[in-house]
Amino acid sequence: MPSNQESDAQGVRLQKVMAAAGVASRRVCEDYITQGRVKVNGRVVTELGTRINPETDKVSVGGNPVQLDNSRVYLALNKPAGVVSSMSDENGRPDLNQFVVGYDRVFNVGRLDAETTGLIIMTNDGELAHKLSHPKFGVTKTYVARVEGVVTPAIIHKLLSGFELDDGMIKADKAHLIDIQPGESLVEIVLHSGRNRIVRRMFEFVGHPVVGLVRRQFGPIQLGPLKEGRIRELSKIEVSALLKAAEGETKRAPRPANKRSALQVKG
Repeated sequence: MPSNQESDAQGVRLQKVMAAAGVASRRVCEDYITQGRVKVNGRVVTELGTRINPETDKVSVGGNPVQLDNSRVYLALNKPAGVVSSMSDENGRPDLNQFVVGYDRVFNVGRLDAETTGLIIMTNDGELAHKLSHPKFGVTKTYVARVEGVVTPAIIHKLLSGFELDDGMIKADKAHLIDIQPGESLVEIVLHSGRNRIVRRMFEFVGHPVVGLVRRQFGPIQLGPLKEGRIRELSKIEVSALLKAAEGETKRAPRPANKRSALQVKG
C-alpha cells in the first residue's frame, strides 16, 4: 500500500481503487484497463501504471459509473402506510428513522405522503440525492394507483397531454390502464415531477380519486418483492444504475423476481 505522502502526491493505482470499490479482483480490473473498458473523467485509460485520486476522479467501466467511496450507503425501503417521509417528526408520528437503525446519517431521497406506500431510496450521498430529487435531471418515478370509477382511454390521454393545477402545468411521462375492477381501475403512471401529492392531485382533477397508491420504481430501482417495512442494501449494479440515471442516462437495473407483488395496491 502506498504511503499517505505517495497517495497524496501521485494518487492510487487505478486497478487497486477499482478492486477496493468491489468492481472485481485486481487482476480482472487490470484486464478491464488494458482492454480499454475503463474511463477516468470521461477518457479511456489503458495504462496499468495510471494513478488517480479516488476523492475527486470519476471512474466508469463499460460505460457504468463506479462509486469509489465505500462510506456511501444506498438503501431501498418499502414504506408502510401511516409513516411520514421524515427522519424525525415533530408531531411524534411514525417516521423513517425506525427502519435505518445501524446506518449512520442516512436520509430519504424525496418524499411519499403518509398514506402512500412503496419505494423510498435512503442514502448518505447528498450529491446523488439532489440529482435524483430535482426534476431538471429527469429521473422518473413509477406509481400504481387504484382509483375510483372506470378510467377510459380519454382519461389516459388527458393525463398524458397535461392540464393546469393550482401550482402549474403537469402531465404524466407515461400512463396506462392495468385493470378494471367493479367500480375501480388500476393505473400505472410515470412522472419525473416531485411536487407534493402530485399523483393524488392529478387523479382528483380528472375525476378519479385515489383509493390506494404505491410507488414501485424510482429511476432504475424497482420495489420488486420487498415487503412493507423492510429495507435492503442496493447492489453494486443498482448503485451504478442510479449514478447513471442521475447524469440523465438510462440504465436498467436487474429486475426483481416477483413482479406480482408490485401490483398489490392497498386502500
